[in-house]
Amino acid sequence: MSSSELDVLQTSAGALCQRYSSIRRDSVELAEPVSPEDGVIQSMPDVSPTRWHLAHTTWFFETFVLKEWLPGYAPFNPAFETLFNSYYNGVGTPFPRERRGQISRPGHEDVLAYRRAIDERLTKLVERELDGDRGALLAERIVLGLQHEQQHQELILMDIKHVLSQNPLHPVYRELDSAPGGAPPGPARFERFYEGLRSIGGEGAGFRYDNEGPRHRVFVHEFELADRTVTNGEFLAFIEDGGYSRPELWLADGWSTIGERGWSAPLYWTHADGRWWQFTLGGRRPIDPAEPVCHVSYYEADAFARWSDARLPTEAEWETAAEDASIEGRFARPGGHHPRAHGKSKPGMQRLFGDVWEWTASDYAPYPGFRPPEGAIGEYNGKFMCNQRVLRGGSCVTPEGHVRRTYRNFFYPHMRWQFGGIRLAR
Repeated sequence: MSSSELDVLQTSAGALCQRYSSIRRDSVELAEPVSPEDGVIQSMPDVSPTRWHLAHTTWFFETFVLKEWLPGYAPFNPAFETLFNSYYNGVGTPFPRERRGQISRPGHEDVLAYRRAIDERLTKLVERELDGDRGALLAERIVLGLQHEQQHQELILMDIKHVLSQNPLHPVYRELDSAPGGAPPGPARFERFYEGLRSIGGEGAGFRYDNEGPRHRVFVHEFELADRTVTNGEFLAFIEDGGYSRPELWLADGWSTIGERGWSAPLYWTHADGRWWQFTLGGRRPIDPAEPVCHVSYYEADAFARWSDARLPTEAEWETAAEDASIEGRFARPGGHHPRAHGKSKPGMQRLFGDVWEWTASDYAPYPGFRPPEGAIGEYNGKFMCNQRVLRGGSCVTPEGHVRRTYRNFFYPHMRWQFGGIRLAR
């Protein structure tokens, strides 16, 4: 979101309400292809049911906007305060994450009624209070809630893909608008970036999460970055060269993980009838060697980089390369929830944004001078700055307009149900 867009939202009740309604409607539309039966399944502890996402994002606005701005606010349903709390211990004890799939009530229609009720209350609050003394703070909090909802829109797609992948019928969430079969691109080219003192992180006007700042200087050594992400065909060569059975390629934790979990290919890949297949949001499809490889863990990305006589970039290197890049790419839209095949390579960096999140070698840690906001809202990012790795760039299931050059996504190194891919550095 640009600074000018944010300025409009913070000063115009009409613009803010319109933006709020649009993003809230997007979430409901994403859930439309999900049947009531699909929408209650939790296929692993990291996955949440679709219905839960619709309710939790509503809980966020009720808890961090309505309750804070309306003295004596009466909750829509007191039980929801626990049931749809994700991890904010400062406002109560959350319902255990791993048990979300055990709850059949409230039903889908009841959750939609909850959303409508909170939307109505919040809209009235904005129309009445935006011009008051706390109007700017109110708009700022609502914009945070909308960015939070867009994160959950991506999670809805990640999670329902995992849910549907468990079904041997290979169900389709939505038909995809692209067919496999693209010609593999030529070898990746490496662009050189010279050493120097760089400034990274967000600053100034415009929305950003607290973990994107403060902006600070780092010394970046000379490096090279691949002009595109690694393809399925290139990762298949790694598999065929015994990549998953060669301990010298793997970090110790990675080697233990692939042994314990029996990994021999990226998530959603299967080998049958003499060929490789992958499960997509459009059902089961043959592997397209020209598409960016997706759904790999940090451990797999690191092992592939070592096999390639390369490495993963640091987030400072990635942000340096993205400094002049246009923030455009294949982001979430109906029929487009799948990475695009790479075409013939053009000079310069290709598709740093969209398609797949790109693993970096950087720990998810606070920038110098980072301080989370006071209160429970400060739990949003800061308390997760331990044992995770940073990813950059967004993916084909990230809402358009949600990603910035300074955006820091983060996951544990063994996770791979997110749309994570690989761009090599050296």
